[in-house]
Amino acid sequence: MARTTTRPSGRLLTVAEAADRLNTTPRYPRRLIEERRITFVRIGRHVRIPESALDEFIAAGVVEPMRLRGRRAA
Repeated sequence: MARTTTRPSGRLLTVAEAADRLNTTPRYPRRLIEERRITFVRIGRHVRIPESALDEFIAAGVVEPMRLRGRRAA
């Protein structure tokens, strides 16, 4: 099986910076990394999350509002 690699673009965020951006505790980004649900970069024993990967993760969770048919404003 061929392994594809993608180059992260943008700034590399620490786990704490990613948590601040997601408005959570550092536990949540660490869980995303552990479950391999987000792209991350290992630099020695440090882990960084590319800003572009965080943007993609946030965009994937966006839910568009539904328009109700047949309803009119009163």
